[in-house]
Amino acid sequence: IVVATDAPLEARNLKRLAKRAMLGLGATGGTSTSGSGDYVIAFSTAPQLRLIESVEGGLDARTLRNRDTSPLFQAVREATEEAIYNSLLMATTVEGRDGHSVEAIPLRRVFEILQKYRVIATERAFPTQD
Repeated sequence: IVVATDAPLEARNLKRLAKRAMLGLGATGGTSTSGSGDYVIAFSTAPQLRLIESVEGGLDARTLRNRDTSPLFQAVREATEEAIYNSLLMATTVEGRDGHSVEAIPLRRVFEILQKYRVIATERAFPTQD
């Protein structure tokens, strides 16, 4: 999982943000087992993070305060969850080398299962699949 932000977060808060991405993975059913290979990298592109020399001669960077990070934590959890669902539900059938193919998930069947277990309302129309 790659978490990119333009919020001015220092390394410590970027690590905290990366941990919230794992919550998004868990919300989709990911188990994060020993062999799963789940990994998160988080970085910030904020210009404020570029180190500048202070008047006292040390280096200084302007960062977001801890108390202001909660909305970012929620956003990264939700964005991770949505990205995983999108990767599953918006994938198309592909054919690779030597005629090997991988079929797209059957959206109509997924929709029926979600309706059956009342995850979504039954009156919702089935989304079209191109």
